[in-house]
Amino acid sequence: MMARWICAALTAATLLAATVIAGGSHDAHATPLKSAIFAGGCFWCMEAAFDEVDGVTETVSGYAGGTTPNPTYGSHEGYKEAVRVTYDPAKVGYAALLDHYWHNIDPFDPEGQFCDKGSAYQSVIFTDDDEEKGLAEKTKQEIADRFKEKVATEIVPATTFTAAEDYHQDYHNQNPVSYKYYKWGCGRAQRLAEIWGKPS
Repeated sequence: MMARWICAALTAATLLAATVIAGGSHDAHATPLKSAIFAGGCFWCMEAAFDEVDGVTETVSGYAGGTTPNPTYGSHEGYKEAVRVTYDPAKVGYAALLDHYWHNIDPFDPEGQFCDKGSAYQSVIFTDDDEEKGLAEKTKQEIADRFKEKVATEIVPATTFTAAEDYHQDYHNQNPVSYKYYKWGCGRAQRLAEIWGKPS
């Protein structure tokens, strides 16, 4: 009788472990992933910045906000270079993503970002709903009040996003030397330190 009970208990434990490993009922109530789109100049740099955030599960460089079909690196007039950030809202909220975004751009430059000038490189927050819009506008005003300077970053509804070519994805990891040379040569690191202070 005791042997039968032990066998039954072991069988139940094995089934439970298999269910958890397979991601069955254990994950049935997991928080759905969300995404957000930010433009902040060169998408290589924005992708690298958001890859540092705990709770971010994926970053994709791409083109946002335009209307012409099938934008490419050589032809994306009307689009911004942007990054689509997929994140787990149970680990990081939209407000925290906004804070990280602001600290990785120059919010006062209406012409672009750092050495990259032109409409494709202007800073934009693309919002999905009124809650995101409200948070973005609140933080934008806080920065304007803090620095006593007009914030050039636009806040607009998210419309289109097209992933950039494969060779742009994960560029900071695939080409670390050229990426670091570009970031420093463009003056991005220096200007960010001037505005926000050096990273601790």
